Amino acid sequence: MEASEKKYLIEKHSPSSPVVKNCFFAFIFGGSICLIGQLLLYLFTFVGFDEKTALTLVTVSLIFAAAILTAAGIFDRIAKYAGAGTLVPVTGFSNSVVSEAIDARSEGFVLGVGSQIFTVAGPVIVYGLLSGAIYGVLYYLYLLF
Repeated sequence: MEASEKKYLIEKHSPSSPVVKNCFFAFIFGGSICLIGQLLLYLFTFVGFDEKTALTLVTVSLIFAAAILTAAGIFDRIAKYAGAGTLVPVTGFSNSVVSEAIDARSEGFVLGVGSQIFTVAGPVIVYGLLSGAIYGVLYYLYLLF
């Protein structure tokens, strides 16, 4: 069987994805997560925290909420409808770390959780740091000239 025949069969038997619907739900859910973050920022500044501390508290709150929802099995049900919208801003990262920890807990804390927890999130960290370092060097060179 040729590659073009394989591709044709795969496309023929694969269900089509409702792109517009998926984009709409990603927009709504992602925007809702950002709105919750903004409301938390207003709350933390209203309570009396300075802006820098309030921003840190917002990030920690979103990470914690996503971790709790993942552990309770609720985050996956939300992500089923929200799609890429759940990746905004740090909730997707939190979900990937917690879900890997849950999956690996039966293998123990060291060989299971400790070695598997960053299976999904690890490459994001590595390439995020690498791209940030490259950008920093390029920006430094730009400032020199």
